[in-house]
Amino acid sequence: MRPTRASAGIAVVVALAAAGGAAPGPVPPPPDDPAPGSPAPVIVELFTSQGCSSCPPADDLLRGLARNQPVPGATIIPLSEHVDYWDRLGWRDPFSSPRFTARQKSYASALDAASIYTPQMVVDGQVGLVGSRGVEVRAAILEARGRPKVPVRVEVDSHPRSRVVEVTAEVGPDRLSAAAEAIGAWLAITESGLETDVRAGENRFRRLHHTGVVRHLERLDTFTAQAAAAGRSVRARLRLDAAWTRERLHAVVFLQERESLRIVGAARAAVAGPPAAKRPRNPGGAP
Repeated sequence: MRPTRASAGIAVVVALAAAGGAAPGPVPPPPDDPAPGSPAPVIVELFTSQGCSSCPPADDLLRGLARNQPVPGATIIPLSEHVDYWDRLGWRDPFSSPRFTARQKSYASALDAASIYTPQMVVDGQVGLVGSRGVEVRAAILEARGRPKVPVRVEVDSHPRSRVVEVTAEVGPDRLSAAAEAIGAWLAITESGLETDVRAGENRFRRLHHTGVVRHLERLDTFTAQAAAAGRSVRARLRLDAAWTRERLHAVVFLQERESLRIVGAARAAVAGPPAAKRPRNPGGAP
């Protein structure tokens, strides 16, 4: 899959270095394998749209999963990806992007699905299911938590007076051979606590709430399973959009196999900032 950006006007500079190689500045040692009993990260992607009347229950389910963390032994990391194929039906979703539609189509191909639909959840890139079916979603998360994962640690360096942030991810060493093929290291910037008053379409007159909305998504690097086994450092420097609320942002780094699209490791960190300032609700795009 090609690198994707969920929003325009974001300047990104990426510096990559294999563990032990030359890198600007000191690089912390890669983390050890998770200690016994440590929660396993599980990426839950929701393909959704504000134009879809079946999607609000799935949006609420994702919010509950992220807030309550109901699966013991798992840390659920939400990625809400708003597709654009509903935009022509009366309401333009302000968070939609054709790149998320393309990502969903890639999953349809990898999972041998006949079509794409909303709401759909994809758990760790391996299981696709109707996004409002909570029992099935929790069962898929329970299964995903038991799979081997490549250790990932994420740190964010930011200053409240600057929109520029630096994200560092330490990958590996993969002592459990979780990765079986070439891996893409992806960075997602997500924003939670968002709400929109929808003025047209199937959800007209509804106020919709979202968590983990993907504001920015791109592949930073590709490396072999052997490189993950040895350990690797990935860095990104990017400018946050002025429309985003810093204290609601997270930087998520996840490792995804290039062919199977299995997600074999992930971590996230908050993007630090000043105390939250109350702002008006996002009214969404023009109908």
